[in-house]
Amino acid sequence: MTHHAPHEQEIRAAAAHFGRRRFLTATGAAAALAFTTNLPGTGAFAAEADARKIAENPFTLGVASGDPQPGSVVLWTRLAPRPYEPGSGMPDARVTVRWEVAYDEHFTRLAGQGRADAHAEFNHSVHIEPTGLAPDRVYYYRFRAGSWISPVGRTRTAPARSAGISALKLAAVSCQAYHDGYFTAYKHLAEEDLDVVFHLGDYLYEYPVSAAGGVRNYTDRTLPAVFNRETVTLADYRLRYALYKSDPDLRAAHAAHPFIVTWDDHEVENNYASDISEDHLPPAEFLVRRAAAYRAYWENQPLRRPQRPQGADARLYRRIQYGQLAQFDILDTRQYRSDQAYGDGWHVPGPESLDPGRTLTGAAQERWLIDGWRQSSARWNVLPQQVTFSERRNATGPGYQLSMDAWDGYAASRDRVLAGAESAGVDNLVVLTGDVHVHYAFDIKKDFKNPASRTAGVEFVTTSIASGKDGADKPANWDTYLAANPHLKFYNGRRGYLTVTLGQDTARADYRTVSAVTTPGAPVRTAASFVTEAGDPGLKPA
Repeated sequence: MTHHAPHEQEIRAAAAHFGRRRFLTATGAAAALAFTTNLPGTGAFAAEADARKIAENPFTLGVASGDPQPGSVVLWTRLAPRPYEPGSGMPDARVTVRWEVAYDEHFTRLAGQGRADAHAEFNHSVHIEPTGLAPDRVYYYRFRAGSWISPVGRTRTAPARSAGISALKLAAVSCQAYHDGYFTAYKHLAEEDLDVVFHLGDYLYEYPVSAAGGVRNYTDRTLPAVFNRETVTLADYRLRYALYKSDPDLRAAHAAHPFIVTWDDHEVENNYASDISEDHLPPAEFLVRRAAAYRAYWENQPLRRPQRPQGADARLYRRIQYGQLAQFDILDTRQYRSDQAYGDGWHVPGPESLDPGRTLTGAAQERWLIDGWRQSSARWNVLPQQVTFSERRNATGPGYQLSMDAWDGYAASRDRVLAGAESAGVDNLVVLTGDVHVHYAFDIKKDFKNPASRTAGVEFVTTSIASGKDGADKPANWDTYLAANPHLKFYNGRRGYLTVTLGQDTARADYRTVSAVTTPGAPVRTAASFVTEAGDPGLKPA
């Protein structure tokens, strides 16, 4: 990683005053962030700007919705008339935004409306949580600022907790490196008939993006130099979200479906673990960067108030119910993990990676997960999370290596989670995973060393939206992986996304791929489909 002198001085100056202990208090968190911004109502920016004076379209980043509940869904937008400039072309003052929710896309019958402040301190983002909506129904929403009207978004509430719904169709997406290609997969995803989309992390990447947009190789525009550096400060992360959210295919997907989001590593820095950076900066210094990254993430995602960061800490793990059919336990496998064993990378498993004291989730999140399973009455218990859960050997024979960044590097943590699922009587466990830029389908074994051991559930791993460029149907290690991992039932290295249809009797996964992302406009196809039956876990070709 290359550091840039102004950033380094700024971060060092702030970090010098704050140790880890101070970060755990709200005051310490607010103070730690004072070097970049204040919280609304505490700073000099209590003034209100007249929305009628906004001279350019402020809705350049579109709209989004997320975290559906039976009577509510989060509605999001951010005012950014000039999204590629620090401050986004907005005044340092709060602006009144009006919102509307309707039963129809022409807004002839309103289901709710109101006003909200877009605060400069939150980069003029708004997070609306309308209540009193009907469960399991489609709504349309939009925002107004002065004379400007946003694009229309379509969303859907969750079913009532007691509802015996017969089916639910979700999509899973991850890893959208802007500089690695076009977001064509999102164009197709926007046209799918879905209840909800799970984003499993790496919504953005911290790496520099060139004036031509990397391999997008633009000839019709030149991206500003602010993007051609690694994201370190709050201003950097905010600008990077603006670049990503200005992509028309990503905007279309957000406008079409509610998203349930969680992060992985690149929203902050590659392969960070808790307060340990990849470059082993002093933790207090790295936590200032993490605070900036977490803040920008919340500002740019349709998240509820409990997910708002306090300095360098944010509670992103949460539970969302879809009637009696599905319970979703959304994990955060970055913020609380032990450092990667053996210095990260791929290694032969040994005492360090097998240490029972190691954790991927942290003790509190692990307890929360297993307690939630004990109380679950859902047909399907779904675990949307980041890194590959099933064992993944890179060679046949005894000298195989495992990824120390995935659950394989935290074997005791995985064993505790699987034991917890078994003791809670979770019959139909489905793990949803991102991170690895390939499609996988796994049977989750109680004991991966014994292929004949009980199948505890299934894991559907979605490939990337763009990361890794075009990819290939059969990556170079395709034969080796299938031979070394008998529980691996499918492997494809193209870009795309995954859809999963949960029914009363089966869960069906369709692996969707596009032929290219380095050039726009590729068609989408289904590369493979699998089902697992309720009460009889294990993948069968559909």
